[in-house]
Amino acid sequence: MAEKTMIKIKLVKGMAGCRQTHRDTVRGLGLKRLHQTVELEDTAAVRGMINKVFYLVRVEA
Repeated sequence: MAEKTMIKIKLVKGMAGCRQTHRDTVRGLGLKRLHQTVELEDTAAVRGMINKVFYLVRVEA
């Protein structure tokens, strides 16, 4: 059985002034506070969410 690859995502910019859909996407990624890091499974859905809010988050190694 193959191991699931994980990806770390960090919120690096505040959400003030952002579109509501982008705020919802960040919350969907599990990020609540600035500089918070979450580790999620690397799937196409998660990659799409990251691409939508690329200017708010940073993908860490």
